[in-house]
Amino acid sequence: MSTEHLSAVLGTAAGFCTTVSFVPQIIKIWKQGGRDVSYAMLTFFLVGVLLWFVYGIVVKAQAVIITNLATAVLIAIAMGLKAWTAKRDFAKAVLGGAGVGELKSEVKM
Repeated sequence: MSTEHLSAVLGTAAGFCTTVSFVPQIIKIWKQGGRDVSYAMLTFFLVGVLLWFVYGIVVKAQAVIITNLATAVLIAIAMGLKAWTAKRDFAKAVLGGAGVGELKSEVKM
């Protein structure tokens, strides 16, 4: 195996691991909400990943480009889910646990 081939395999494996490692966090945000994840951390992480993405373009490293683009998408999903679950949890708190259907029936009365 040549050095160039080995570096491509290592880069791809490393990128896959770091990208996929973010998936459990997204699942946790989906199920439990994102109160424990800060927007500051997600923002700095996103900036770092985008900088790595640009670096990959500059040095023409396909593994760096693909994995950091995928990670950026996952971070954006996490940020969106964090905002959505916060809104959902706030609505539940305001409604006292009532669902939207229950709220509509209460409003008509």
